[in-house]
Amino acid sequence: MADYFMHAVQYDAYGGGAAALKHREVGVPSPKKNELVVTVEAASINPFDWKVQKGMLRPLLPSKFPFIPGTDVAGEVVAVGVGVNKFKAGDKVLAMINPFNGGGLAEFSIVKDSITAHRPPEISASEAAGLPVAGLTAHQALTHLDEVSGRQPNILVTAASGGVGHYAVQLAKLRNAHVTATCGARNIKLVKGLGADEVLDYTTPEGASLSSPSQRKYDIVVHCATGIPWSRFEPNLSPSGKVIDITPGFGTLLSYGLQMVSFSKKKLVPLLLNPKGKDLEYLVKLMKEGKLKTVIDSKYPLSEAEKAWAKSIEGHATGKIIVEP
Repeated sequence: MADYFMHAVQYDAYGGGAAALKHREVGVPSPKKNELVVTVEAASINPFDWKVQKGMLRPLLPSKFPFIPGTDVAGEVVAVGVGVNKFKAGDKVLAMINPFNGGGLAEFSIVKDSITAHRPPEISASEAAGLPVAGLTAHQALTHLDEVSGRQPNILVTAASGGVGHYAVQLAKLRNAHVTATCGARNIKLVKGLGADEVLDYTTPEGASLSSPSQRKYDIVVHCATGIPWSRFEPNLSPSGKVIDITPGFGTLLSYGLQMVSFSKKKLVPLLLNPKGKDLEYLVKLMKEGKLKTVIDSKYPLSEAEKAWAKSIEGHATGKIIVEP
C-alpha cells in the first residue's frame, strides 16, 4: 500500500511541544505478519505521547525520526497480513499501537492483531479510541484488589477526572470497592456520577491530606496525579496498603527498591503497562453493556492535532482528548 499516500502528523526531533508537530503526506503502511491496516476514525492523545516527544524515554523512544505519535485508535480494517484470522477487511475495531512504532495520528495505522478488539455498533469510534492505554492501565492497577479478601476494599483514585482516573473509578465500583477520589472542584459532580463514594477537592486542605472523610484506610491507591510525596500517602494506607504509581519516575523506582529490601508491607509500586488483548476485550464488553463509559473532554480534527497536543500538555483535561481525521 506504499504507493498510496495519507495525511499524517510527525515530529523530527525531541522537544518543541505542539509547535514541533508537522502535517505531511506519507506512504500508507502495508501489513506484515499478524498485522492489520486500519483506517483511523478516531485516535486519542495520552500524556505518554508528549512525554516521549520531550525525551523522557530517550534513547528508547521514539525508535526513529521522523515519528508519527499516537497509540490509541479506532477504525475499520482495510487490509490484513499473513496469519491474521480473527479480523477481516470491513471489521470495526479498536487497538493499542506498539509505542515503538507509533502511528495513531494519521489517516491509516498499523496495529497488531494480538492487541486489537472488535468494536460493536453500540460503541462510537471516539468512545472506543479513548479506551486502550487509559482503560488498560486502570484495569491493570486494579488487579491488586485481588490481594484484599474477606471485606470490601477501600480505594483512593487521585486525579479521578482524568483519562486513567475516570476509568479507574468505574472499574473499582464494578469490583464492589469503596472509592474515595480526588479532583478539582469543577469535576466533583462528574466523578460522583461515575460512582465515587467520596470526592475530595484536591485544592482544599482536606483534599491535600488525602484523608478519607469516613476515616477509611486505603488498601489500594491508583495514583494518577503527580507531585504527591510518599509521606502524604503513608499515614492513609491500611497495614498492607499499596500506592500504584501509573507514571513512575526514578524516585518511585528507588522507593520501591528500598521498600522491597526493608520488607515494608506498605509499598509504592510502579506500574509498567503490559497490554493484553483479552483485557481489552473485557473492557469493550463492559462498555457494550453500559457498565463503563468514556468521558470525552474535547475533539479536534487531524488538521488541528497540535491543538489537541497542547491541550494534553496543559493538563486538567476531563476524560479523554480525541482526534478525528
